[in-house]
Amino acid sequence: MSICFSGNEAVAYAMKQINPDVMGAFPITPSTEIPEYFAQFVANGEVNTEFVTVESEHSSMSVCIAAEAAGARSVCATSSCGLALMYEMLYVAASDRLPITLACVNRALSGPININNDHSDSMGARDTGWIQIYAENNQEAYDNFIMSVPIGESVRLPVMACMDGFITSHAVENIELLETDSVHGFVGAYEPENYLLKKENPLAIGPYDISAYYMEHKVQQAEAMKSAKQRILEVGTAFEKLSGRSYGLFEEYRMEDAELAIVLIGSSAGTAKEAVENLREQGVKAGLVKIRVFRPFPSEELAKALANTKAVAVLDKSEGFSANGGPVFAETRSALYDLKERPYLINIVYGLGGRDFKTEDAEKVFARLARIAATGETGLVYTHMGQRTREAIV
Repeated sequence: MSICFSGNEAVAYAMKQINPDVMGAFPITPSTEIPEYFAQFVANGEVNTEFVTVESEHSSMSVCIAAEAAGARSVCATSSCGLALMYEMLYVAASDRLPITLACVNRALSGPININNDHSDSMGARDTGWIQIYAENNQEAYDNFIMSVPIGESVRLPVMACMDGFITSHAVENIELLETDSVHGFVGAYEPENYLLKKENPLAIGPYDISAYYMEHKVQQAEAMKSAKQRILEVGTAFEKLSGRSYGLFEEYRMEDAELAIVLIGSSAGTAKEAVENLREQGVKAGLVKIRVFRPFPSEELAKALANTKAVAVLDKSEGFSANGGPVFAETRSALYDLKERPYLINIVYGLGGRDFKTEDAEKVFARLARIAATGETGLVYTHMGQRTREAIV
């Protein structure tokens, strides 16, 4: 069924179709609409969810942790400082192996206070042990949230389904909805092997872990994250059979013979694809890789996709403050390290706090890559684009 939905509406509707047992709810811009829409479904009796309103985002994640530990499928939504306030509980959810599904509507973190889009919130939580999946548009936001449920529950890890605040969350697009019965069948019933209310097998969840056991449990977490990569592909294949829409770890766009490539995440991919098409018409072998799954990071697969390029620009919509570039760049650079012949690689931090990213900006990046490929000189590897205070090196 085709319908016009904003990204927030699409995710809330996906939640409705999943019909979770519990939602921990606390508002924060630009994710506030998700619990608002879902609260209407609860009030109208369209779902059987226990909708728990709390005093903070820390508490909303705490509710989800307690519910999931008790054997209940749980969901949540947040943004920016709300995700930061959950920080302690993000680690608890992941280390306790609780497959909560969280809609993260990406927004800049303070300070100064900014309510617009960048990826600083979820990138700040990139090493908390959560699977992270990013959407380019409303259709992907809807699809990703549905797929996140069976992915997380099969490897027993929580999943953060991310989309760009306002750009995706509030923009209205035509999307294709699945039938609710099909969604029910796809996600299945939540039947954890062990949980707090299972009287046949009493257990503790999240107890004190002494040094004789702690490392073993962390290794188990790490192995679960490794195994998530294959599970994400399996769920994507099953989803394609259901919907006709195909999803992998990343999307390769015009990469079959690309010599120059951009790597990025989220809604900016749509803008950059336009630039790729413009340059292709001019005979430039431009391409794009849109990272969909950032955790687990698809290192080997990405290296293969970029192996035949001459110059690559990794665009980060968050500042890593490492003095060496942003987080997507660090991961991509590491992924390419073992290639015998590597492309020239640069990092551009862009779009912070909602700063515009236009087709001509992407074309400037490709122009710089062309110069690098021709001369072999990268210049400064780590730069910013779009700021007024100093001239950007593009």
